[in-house]
Amino acid sequence: MITATTPRVLRSWAALVLGLLLAAGTAGCAESPAIAPYAVATQGDPRFDNTFRHEFADIDGVRMHYVKGGSGSPVVLLHGWPQTWYGWWPIMPALAENHTVYAVDLPGLGDSSGSPTGYDKATLARYVHTLIADRLGVRDARVVGHDFGAAVAFQYASQFPGDTARLGYLDLPLPGPAVNASMYRALSWHIAFHSQRRIPETVVGADVRDYLALFYPQVAFGGSAFGGSAERSPFSDAEIDEFARTYRRPEVLSGGFELYRALDQDVRDTEAAAPVAVATLLMTAQGQLDGVRATVAPRMTGIVRAVDVPRAGHWLVEENPEFVLAELRRFLDG
Repeated sequence: MITATTPRVLRSWAALVLGLLLAAGTAGCAESPAIAPYAVATQGDPRFDNTFRHEFADIDGVRMHYVKGGSGSPVVLLHGWPQTWYGWWPIMPALAENHTVYAVDLPGLGDSSGSPTGYDKATLARYVHTLIADRLGVRDARVVGHDFGAAVAFQYASQFPGDTARLGYLDLPLPGPAVNASMYRALSWHIAFHSQRRIPETVVGADVRDYLALFYPQVAFGGSAFGGSAERSPFSDAEIDEFARTYRRPEVLSGGFELYRALDQDVRDTEAAAPVAVATLLMTAQGQLDGVRATVAPRMTGIVRAVDVPRAGHWLVEENPEFVLAELRRFLDG
């Protein structure tokens, strides 16, 4: 029966239903939590989600970022310039099948933050050792480095031989007795350019991605550094985006150039370093083995295998991941 109060009751019910509908709609349209910048490249990748995780640790004033995953004997992966831990991603899922993998962003680079006390490779090796051995308790690391990461790996093995089970040294003439700092800067235009104070930061400025995209092909197989004219990058647009994301940070861009500015100190440190006697794998770009081996042999007495990677320039992992993975597996499991 309709009464005088009916319109008021209906309005109340209508308001209640509308409120419930609005609440339900708001809940269904809620914004997803923001993705942390360091996780953007790995978001939604089942190969990552099922095995790996991002971790951070505060080491002597530097917040170090690393990615950990897998099980088995520990492998520490150290990147060079202009890359981050992500440069190892093409082979990390396969390595993690038999090893606990630690892919580290070097102090001051990638998604690590803060400024290390120096960018010489001996100092960076001490940061990495504090993280891996002292903080994480890994005393039998198989340390693998590429580019300047290889020099850090060398210093790790030299300073901490008791905590180093094996050494992987990938494609870097070792600054030291065989090639001093002046000679090193003469090897390539980019080494001399990056060694200058403030100039590379000023020139590159806001054009970091463009600069990296132009640089990667030059030292790839067939690029100008290998006597060719190829301009195709071995990196995908997504990979370049990820590297540029970190190097766009002014402090990271400068930190990358500091790796080159430390060459004089690197030479002195290599000359003073204890020879590395642990079992060592040496890999280089195609045709570069003899030249690189001449620089490392005076300081590495435990080289058990030395090989250049076919159809690969400087970017060994990206240009021939199957070959690099097979060599690392044979060496690390040996």
